[in-house]
Order: sequence, then C-alpha cells, then structure tokens
Amino acid sequence: MTRPRAERHSRREFITRTGAAAAAAAGASCSHGAQGRAGKGEPMARPNIILLVTDDQRWDAMSCMGRPVIQTPSLDRLAGEGVLFENNFCTTSICCSSRATIFTGLYTRCHGIVDFGTPLSDEQFALSYPGLLHEAGYLTAFVGKWGLGGPLPGEQFDFWTGYSGQGRYFAKDDDGSPHLTRRMGDDVEHFLRTCGSKYPFCLSVSFKAPHVQDQDPRQYLYDPAFGDLYKDDAIPVPKTASPEYFEALPPLLRDSEARRRWEMRFSTPEKYQESVKGYYRLINGVDAVVGRMLATLAELGYDENTVIVYTSDNGMYLGERGLAGKWFMHEESIRVPLIIRDPRLPHGRRGARRAQMTLTNDLMPTILDLAGVDAPANLQGRSLRPLLERGRVPWRSDWFYEHPFEHARIPRSEGVRTERESYARYLDTDPLYEELYDLAKDPDETRNQAADPAHAPAVDALRGRWQAWRDALAAWRPDPAAAWAEPT
Repeated sequence: MTRPRAERHSRREFITRTGAAAAAAAGASCSHGAQGRAGKGEPMARPNIILLVTDDQRWDAMSCMGRPVIQTPSLDRLAGEGVLFENNFCTTSICCSSRATIFTGLYTRCHGIVDFGTPLSDEQFALSYPGLLHEAGYLTAFVGKWGLGGPLPGEQFDFWTGYSGQGRYFAKDDDGSPHLTRRMGDDVEHFLRTCGSKYPFCLSVSFKAPHVQDQDPRQYLYDPAFGDLYKDDAIPVPKTASPEYFEALPPLLRDSEARRRWEMRFSTPEKYQESVKGYYRLINGVDAVVGRMLATLAELGYDENTVIVYTSDNGMYLGERGLAGKWFMHEESIRVPLIIRDPRLPHGRRGARRAQMTLTNDLMPTILDLAGVDAPANLQGRSLRPLLERGRVPWRSDWFYEHPFEHARIPRSEGVRTERESYARYLDTDPLYEELYDLAKDPDETRNQAADPAHAPAVDALRGRWQAWRDALAAWRPDPAAAWAEPT
C-alpha cells in the first residue's frame, strides 16, 4: 500500500530543494504558511500533524496536572490551547510494545511486538499511521528513538533522523557535546524549515527523555542548562514509598527488577532527591524543544493548521511501593500524559479537560481521523475526535492490560481497568496472585482487596471481563477489512 520508491525519493528531493530555497528567500515564512490558510470561501487544507512521544513520562509529571515543583510552561501552554486527557493509559507498559501500539492501533498480542528484536513487518508498516498517511499524500518524517527491532526504516520516511536502541544523551561522556534532546530539537527545526508547503506533513518525534541512561551509574543524564532547576527544592516523597507498602508486596514483586532499580535510584533520601530532580530536568529539556517548536511553527505560518499530539509510551515508578521502572499495572506505571492541540477547534473548546479513559491504542485512529484518512476496520482503538469536539459522548467503560514480555525478574501480568477498579493477575505464579483496588476509595492503591471474601463478587466479575477480553482479542484477524469489536 506504500507509494512507489521513486515518488518517495522525489518527495525527499522536494524537501531538500524547498529547504534550500526557503533558507535563502526573504519571504520564506509567507510561502511556508500557504498550506495552513484557506482563502475566503475555500475549505481548510488538510492539517499537518506532529506526534511527540516521550519515554517513561508518567501522567502527573507536568505542572498542568498538579505535580508539585515541576515546571513545564510549554506543555502547560499546549494544554491551555488544546484538550488535556486526564485519564490516558498505555495498554502494555514497556516501550517496544507500547510504541508498536501507537503505530498500529492494536493491542500487543495482535501486533506481536513483545521484545526489542521484533520489527514491524512490511504489511504492518503499510497499515501504520505513517504508512497510511504517506499513501494519502502526506510527507512523513521521523526524529529520535525508533524503539522497535529490525533494520531502521529510514527508507520508509521522507525525512529521517532516527536511531536504534536506547541511544545516548551525550555522544561521549563529558565532551561538551549537545544533549540528545537538544540535538533532536535541531532536527525538528530543520525539518520544519525545509519541508515546504506542497504537501501536508506528519512529523513523529520520539524522545529518549526522561528515560535513564542505561548502564550509567548516574542514570538521569540531563542537559546541564537545566542543572539549577529545583536546586533548592525538596521533592515530596510519595506516601506509598514507606517500607510498609513494599513489605506488603508478594515475593515476585519484592524480588523483581523493579526493586533492583529502586536500589540504584531511590534507596536513600539523597538518591531520591537527585534522581527525581534529574527526571524532571530531562522533561524540562523536552519542554524547551516544545517551546522552540511552537515558536518555529508560528514564524513559518504553520501554527494555524498544525495539530500537536503529546504523550508518552509508559509511566514510571518514582519510588512508590519501593519500586522503580514500570511493567506492572499500578497507576504510576500505566497512566501517561495526553494533550491534543488542534488550532481549528473553536476557542470555547480549548483549555478543556476530559476524564474519559483513553489509550495508546487510540492515537493511530485519531491521527487518521484528523487527517481525513479512513482507518482499517480491525483497529482496537477509537478516534478521540468526538471527545475533542464534543466532550460528552458514549465511551468505553473498561479496557484490557497485558505485559507478556519474557524476563526472569519481571513477572508477566494481565488485567482489566474500569472507571472505578483496577484488577491485575500475575501469569507465572502458583497459586495465582491477584490485585484488586477500589480507585474511588483508594486512589493510591494501598489496599489489595483481591483476597478479601467481602469483595469476592467484584473479583469474580472482573475475572469474567478479563476472560471476555482475552476471547475477543483471540478472535481478532489481521485482515484490515475484518471489523473487530470490544467485548460487550
């Protein structure tokens, strides 16, 4: 379904030609803005779309979500000019699977990316949002962490500065080279200044931040430009970081990889302060790129017709329950930011907040819908456009969580999340270990009610929903014309 390679190459040449001309031309911002403004009586052109995905950013690591201390003025501006989704979740909390879900709109067991070595197939890429948008006439661009296995798909994009693996924040330690996030901001600006106005574009920016630098004992390697931020602040320690909550966990979690990483990052008060401030400073680097991008869009005249979607692949424990990392079904691990800024929305719709449960699965159908491109019938997400434009619409009441990644110290798990309850079960335990939390009464998930006889009816009902979801997902077919439906 992708366009012939010759046309793809011609688009790349177009970027190069128009970029060189734009850099030299005195009226560049006017010519660049042509696609974003319709003449009087003419329909608005198809929107440009920018998808920004951070790595390991939990939902509350933005000041617009009420997180103490952290400063994110550019993200706050996006939220003020767009719609903030307060209950957005990943359906698998690990980057390879979650990013594949963002690309495809499918649950992990359906797209099959369950490790870091498996790539999207050619057929899957053709049905991803970059593949379908390119087929529909969009310029497609990718900057940053690819996050999936196999050869890098640079030839599948019109503009590509992606990298494999986790990448490094600095080219060489302490050599004075610019921070990776800053370099990615340079790539974003370069694309915006060279893409021209002949085609609408879809730019995907995939940050490494605020992920740690693996194998480096310092872990959170932030841009020194943000080193003074939070210097005199004391970061509040979460209530559930006290030992009693760790000791209440079963051995499979107490002895997990999440505990080993807690030892590295949060095991002393000094480490806790240093790590969380580093985590925040990495997000500040992303926030600065967002601010710079907004300024460039305005300068070039793209801002009135460019939709910006901001999210993350999964969340992150910051010491809660004596854990670090992600993977499990607690709120800190699965709940992630989502802001959609669509400048075509009426002013009265901007700055809104939505409480409905939205998912990483929803991003792909939303992007296609905003671009006016038909989505495959077998997607397992929903377009968020009705929530953007109207707010009160019938919506999902539960969804399925899965973490099938094979690791000796990360137990596999599945579960069901409703508007009120979180139910998880660990697949490799005998006897079965389950968790049930009443989020309305216990939002910090401190009281596991799964073994309480008084809650047996709720556990039985959620076990039934878990099985119904498994059955529905087992019935899914890869044929894009084969409609799939959530279990009723």
